[in-house]
Amino acid sequence: MVLSAMDLGAKVLVVLVLGCLYRAYRGPSFADRVAAVNLVGTKAVALIILFALAREQFFFLDVALVYALINFLMTVGLAYYGEQGREESHAGGGS
Repeated sequence: MVLSAMDLGAKVLVVLVLGCLYRAYRGPSFADRVAAVNLVGTKAVALIILFALAREQFFFLDVALVYALINFLMTVGLAYYGEQGREESHAGGGS
């Protein structure tokens, strides 16, 4: 019963990842794309945790933690990159 619930949860997460990938591709803005990529990473962490629990291989929890940290740093880096691009476009088109 528990494994079928985990399988269902994993399938739902995969469908949600596809929706986030669509938003990352279409995006209307850079911020939407960054948020979508962050959500894909967060859902990947949830999938790794579900896999670890279903297979009782708890070292995958460490993998999920490292992946979550990398996902966070990537999001911060993309936000910084987006902010730098915005500042340069405002500075160059002033007068």
